[in-house]
Amino acid sequence: MRVTYLFDPLCGWCYGAVPALERLVQLDGATVELAPSGLFAGEGARAMDANFAAFAWQNDQRIARLCGQQFTDAYRAKILGKAGGMFDSAPATLGIVAVGLTEPAREIEAMKTLQNARYVEGRDNSELAVVESILEEAGFSEAARRVRAPDEALLSSYRQRTSAARSEMKNFGVNGVPALIVEDNRSRRLLSSNVLFGELDTLAARLQAT
Repeated sequence: MRVTYLFDPLCGWCYGAVPALERLVQLDGATVELAPSGLFAGEGARAMDANFAAFAWQNDQRIARLCGQQFTDAYRAKILGKAGGMFDSAPATLGIVAVGLTEPAREIEAMKTLQNARYVEGRDNSELAVVESILEEAGFSEAARRVRAPDEALLSSYRQRTSAARSEMKNFGVNGVPALIVEDNRSRRLLSSNVLFGELDTLAARLQAT
C-alpha cells in the first residue's frame, strides 16, 4: 500500500495530523510519500495582518483541542504577531524538498522539525534564512547548504513536486490539505481526511477497509 500525503508545512491542520501520520508510517506494508502542495506559496502567500492572525489563532486552538498538538505563546507572539510578517510556505517547502534530494529517508523528520520550529519555538519558517538555520541545527547540513544557495536542480525539484501534488488535488477534486491518496492492488483512491483526526488505534483498520 502506498499512501500519498498531500500537505503544506504552514497548514495548521497538517501539523495537527502529525500523530496520525506517524502511525501511518509504522503500518506494515505501507509506504508514505510526502506531496508538498505549495498551497500557501506563490499566489497562495499573503501578508500576516491582525485579522488573519486572529483567525489563524482561533483555528489553531481548535486543532490543539482535537489533536493534542501544541501551539505556544511564542508562536502567537513571534509569528502571528510579527509586524510585517508573511504567511509564505515556499521557504519551508523548499527545505523539505532539499532534504528529499539529500536524505530522502529523513524527509518526514524534516517536515516535523520545521513545523515544531514554527508552532512550538516561534521561529518564522516563512524566511529562507530561518529554514536554513533550523535544518543546520537539526543535522540536515547538506540540505541547509542547498537552501542557502538554491541551484536549478533544487528549484526544479520544488516546481516538479508541487506541480505534481496540485495535479493530484485536481484529479481527485481536493481543494485543501491535508489529504490522503491510497494506492493498493485494488485501486487508487482518495481517503477522507477525517481519518487523520479520529481514533489513532482504529486508523489502520479504517485505512485497510476503505
